Amino acid sequence: MKIDLIAGARPNFVKIAAIIHAIENSENNIEYRLIHTGQHYDESLSGNFFKDLKLPNADVHLGAGRGSQAQQTAGIMLAYEKVLKNEKPNLCLVVGDVTSSMACAITAKKMHVKVVHVEAGIRSHDWSMPEEINRVLIDSIADYFFTTTQRAKDYLLQTGKEEGQVFFVGNTMIDTLLRFQLHYSQPDIWNKLNLKEKEYFVLTLHRPNNVDEVKELKLILSEILKHSKGLPVIFPVHPRTKETLKAIDLSEYRFHFIDALGYLEFNYLVRRAKAVLTDSGGITEETTVMKIPCITIRDNTERPETISFGTNELIGTNPKNIAPILHKLFEGNWKEGTIPEKWDGKAAERIIEILSM
Repeated sequence: MKIDLIAGARPNFVKIAAIIHAIENSENNIEYRLIHTGQHYDESLSGNFFKDLKLPNADVHLGAGRGSQAQQTAGIMLAYEKVLKNEKPNLCLVVGDVTSSMACAITAKKMHVKVVHVEAGIRSHDWSMPEEINRVLIDSIADYFFTTTQRAKDYLLQTGKEEGQVFFVGNTMIDTLLRFQLHYSQPDIWNKLNLKEKEYFVLTLHRPNNVDEVKELKLILSEILKHSKGLPVIFPVHPRTKETLKAIDLSEYRFHFIDALGYLEFNYLVRRAKAVLTDSGGITEETTVMKIPCITIRDNTERPETISFGTNELIGTNPKNIAPILHKLFEGNWKEGTIPEKWDGKAAERIIEILSM
């Protein structure tokens, strides 16, 4: 069996690393072709992850590069179509909900290649999110679905998918987290700032409604500044966020703005933080397993298990909600959280075993 593995953005690399590891440690006769779409062209968001996660060099690089979502989608589809015309695999496996996954899934389906969706069935029901559109599109055309939770599997069955298509296997992002937990590496900022465990915050922001408008981003930063009790705030800046920050006088903030970190360095910081403030979905999963308090600055989430089971709290996008949640944290009233079912580091093994049947 030959499988195309599609990767193009940070979450893809983390999940695909688990799939590749499972294939290489399987006795099943599976060949894979790693397709790098080039959606994340920034070295800190792409190249560093290949090194940190011990990923092999991509077999094919589609070179999507910079551009709007429409431009990237078109570029990926055109490039992947050429690849498939030369050689078709038995399956095209896409992970998550980024532009790369959607574009390659559609292209493969139109070229009569069966599509596998890993992390299927999650929904925010927020149509302002490009990722939500991508999830729905992929799930509407895929042939096989692997879910991170029983809830996601039940949702897909309720929407008409057949039992033999949908499999609850666990979370490949957590496979990679657990595999590399002994290899997290101390970033330079640790000694530079003399950081101490549980005495700093990690902040990540990249959602358009949080970072595209200068006024909104300033309000979020100001509220964190007022209510973080003087603790350092480490802010690895996403390229999207960096553009808006150019219009803000950063000297008034007690933040440490740094370039985006590699996987091993970032998780070193997260694992030792007092808490994480974020608008990322994947980070809420990682903090749940690490049992680190997580504050999500969004109005909705496609990962409700991080709230019902884990350490995550959803506070909405109103900056005024930051003060009471930080007060709760400092009062020591944060929930301990538990780890969701099958988030045990073996999800990719289950996927490969099922695909080999």
